[in-house]
Amino acid sequence: MRNYWALLPAIAICVGLILLYAVPTLVNPQWTNSILALFKQLPGSEETEAAPLGPQQIRSRRMLAGALVIGALALVGFNVALNREANGCYLAAKAWGATDDRKHDADPCVHKIFGAFFGDGKGEVLEDSQQPVTAYQLVKGKRPAYLKWIQNPPKPDGVALVFGVGFNCGDLKVIEAADKITAVIDETEPCPPDSQIEMVPIKLDKPIGDRPIVTVGGKPIPRINPDLPSWGTVLKELATGG
Repeated sequence: MRNYWALLPAIAICVGLILLYAVPTLVNPQWTNSILALFKQLPGSEETEAAPLGPQQIRSRRMLAGALVIGALALVGFNVALNREANGCYLAAKAWGATDDRKHDADPCVHKIFGAFFGDGKGEVLEDSQQPVTAYQLVKGKRPAYLKWIQNPPKPDGVALVFGVGFNCGDLKVIEAADKITAVIDETEPCPPDSQIEMVPIKLDKPIGDRPIVTVGGKPIPRINPDLPSWGTVLKELATGG
């Protein structure tokens, strides 16, 4: 997948230069004023010390240094956020069964996993035999955050379930009955491995309640819960190089 950590060397240089100025300025603005004055002296000048800073200047320098520190933290946070989103989309696609593909893994939130462009799981089962669905995700309470970052994300209104199916074999049909909810892929042949996953949102006529969610042969479908990795996890990877 796209490695946003590759931006870190440039960010590290920017942050280092910012902190090199900002930290001493926060402690004692006169230090940095004196050091910077050395580079402003003209050849042959007899001036050896910078003019003392007044209270207003000290306050202004410290405010500027504080703003620069906040900017440095924002740069790091922006890079971590990009990695968190990309990693989350990649891990979610893998959880749904996607295979690795360098072209699609380069930007997983765009190319590897996306919302359904065609079909909503409704309609009659047409084939004589169907293929099983491997997993489902319950959309209840806190919505999985990775859904926000994918292309054409499922709308939150009324969505109860989400199924991930291979893009090239995604004829998902969901049949709602009083005693169970059945999900199948309406294809006669097994779906080949796919590097792209289509997320199909399902709206139900009635709440799920205690109805089991099953597939071909009445077999229960495992429930999974992929989501974005936590900020702590991403920061740990940053610190350890994981």
